[in-house]
Amino acid sequence: MSHVTIDQIEAAQTRIASTIHPTPMVQSATLTELCGVPVHLKLEHQQRTGSFKLRGATNAVLSLSEQERARGVVGVSTGNHGRGLAYAARQNGVRCIVAMSNLVPQNKIDGIRAQGAEVRIVGQSQDDAQIEVDRLVADEGMTMIPPFDHPDIIAGQGTLGLEIAEALPEAETALIQLSGGGLISGVAAALKARNPNIRIIGVSMERGAAMYLCQQAGKPIHVPEETTLADSLGGGIGLDNSYTFAMTRDLVDDIVLVSEVEIAKAIRHGYWKENQIVEGSGSVTMAALLSGKAKPQGVTVALVSGCNIDMALHHRIISGEDVDVTQKG
Repeated sequence: MSHVTIDQIEAAQTRIASTIHPTPMVQSATLTELCGVPVHLKLEHQQRTGSFKLRGATNAVLSLSEQERARGVVGVSTGNHGRGLAYAARQNGVRCIVAMSNLVPQNKIDGIRAQGAEVRIVGQSQDDAQIEVDRLVADEGMTMIPPFDHPDIIAGQGTLGLEIAEALPEAETALIQLSGGGLISGVAAALKARNPNIRIIGVSMERGAAMYLCQQAGKPIHVPEETTLADSLGGGIGLDNSYTFAMTRDLVDDIVLVSEVEIAKAIRHGYWKENQIVEGSGSVTMAALLSGKAKPQGVTVALVSGCNIDMALHHRIISGEDVDVTQKG
């Protein structure tokens, strides 16, 4: 099992600097008052393409050989990785195909197509979509850029950790979204390189929290994908996981799971109290603080990771509805 190093993350920061933009860090008055410690929000949902995924995707595309660029890239995505990959590929003149399952919301499919990528909808899970990706790699020689378990992806996401450490060097607790682990692995590696004592809390949803259940099992296992407001956190970690399982195990101090009602409450909080439009997955760190499930110590940063939510759904939630996504007709 390998770990991505701070040197790789620093190299990624230089490589992607002209594509991404540093995102703001703001102190939340309401969360500071609620938690009794200074709570800062890292507003990465304001990144180009509306999520952190652009960082890793750009680093991966810029790390390709000329031959690989010529044959194009392919990926599987619950939405935000595909959007980031499509954007990075288009910026560099590289053909891009994104395979997605039928669980992915239409707004995320449209967002990827808008970036110029070809979308293929396959099956009912990321695993089903992965079969199409594997075929394109075998038959057409395309390069697969996975959403999380890849050193270039992890290093790219880790640049967020460097930004957080630079903006808030006194941070003692960091709450970071946890799905396949590419984000938290990179961010934790960067933050702990700068401050070995910082406490990293991973936050996922109760419905289909793959990495949490794999860590409980002590190895990568198959976890069924479930519908959730935090749809971008869906999907397994891969039974042949090479990086993120070990990095999450070694670098993350605690994992907290939040309910659908708590996620809806956090989306409302983001809008009414923080003036931010946040998707379900982007809001789970705020959900962990609002619910009291995460107990921050000292100066705290909570990552807000994405804004790509269907706006009709967002309107229902901010108007007070605890939307049950399992009831889709």
